[in-house]
Amino acid sequence: MNVSLVEDEFGHIEDDKGQQKTIKRYTWTNINKVSIQVITYGGYITSIKIPDKNGVIEDIAIGFKNIDGYLSPANRFFGATIGRVANRIKDGKMTVEGVAYSLATNNGPNHLHGGIKGFDKVIWESYVKGTTLYLSYHADDMEEGYPGDILATVSFQLTAENDFLIDYKATTTKPCPVNLTNHSYFNLAGNGKGSAELYKHIVSLNADKITEVDSQGIPTGNLPSVANTVFDLRVPKVLGDVIHKVPGAPGFDHNFCITRGSEQCNAFVARVAHTGSGRVMEVYSNQPGVQFYTSNFLPEGDDLMGKDGFIKKHGGFCLETQKYPDSINHKSFPNSILYPGEQYHHTTTFRFIVEKQ
Repeated sequence: MNVSLVEDEFGHIEDDKGQQKTIKRYTWTNINKVSIQVITYGGYITSIKIPDKNGVIEDIAIGFKNIDGYLSPANRFFGATIGRVANRIKDGKMTVEGVAYSLATNNGPNHLHGGIKGFDKVIWESYVKGTTLYLSYHADDMEEGYPGDILATVSFQLTAENDFLIDYKATTTKPCPVNLTNHSYFNLAGNGKGSAELYKHIVSLNADKITEVDSQGIPTGNLPSVANTVFDLRVPKVLGDVIHKVPGAPGFDHNFCITRGSEQCNAFVARVAHTGSGRVMEVYSNQPGVQFYTSNFLPEGDDLMGKDGFIKKHGGFCLETQKYPDSINHKSFPNSILYPGEQYHHTTTFRFIVEKQ
């Protein structure tokens, strides 16, 4: 069999009703010795093991050994499924169809990644068909301040060609913004290798503009060209050569506007390579943007223990495919409102490659 999928337990947690719930873990393995794990709590990708050019297998996904780490307040969405709305909404305020809503604020005065209890902090229902895992979650009307009941389903599948396919779908009973994503942190040298190896990564992004942000990471509404700036990653750059040149910030935490054709088709988003190991990751998606984040706000000291040592600042990178941040408050940005009778559909492919040379 080219790809296998097995289920086991990752731990137990108490739900909102005080009942003990089993957290399931699903593990794919393919003929190339690529292995990926997802759990039903928060839809977290907890492990991505990839051989290097010499056949040495490393886990390239930053995270924790057990469920306690993912329940900890120190967890920074390491591998989480994010919703209802990824990224920031200014002041937690939005107006939908003429009705004003106040959302939970959990990032200073702003709303981030779905709120205080977003989709990353719930137990998802699971179903397996063949080697595809389906996770589903029903969010109630006004949960975290959002209107409408939402039924979200995310499918995960590893192929024999080392593609990891994530497919998001959602329906709603009231008009509401929806913007799901995955928040994995990657270090292609190995998740415990830290900033020294991260700086050696070679990054390219298929984006000719970014969403300009203020000091709080909130879009101003301007979409400046990346030409002649540190954000021009259309030509591959060594991350260590550019990460410290980002103006007013300790690294990248910006939405890049993907150069694409039809939103119905997957477009090339990014390519990241680590020459020392030969590991390469490419990203493809039908979404108009991607948040490139370089772990700027992780601790600098030995404060956060991960599965392979301490997790620190600039220890990993994220590529979160998405609608533009705060789209609900910018009419010129791609529409993020889902209406009853419509289906939200977001596809992302993470392609893992091992270059022998």
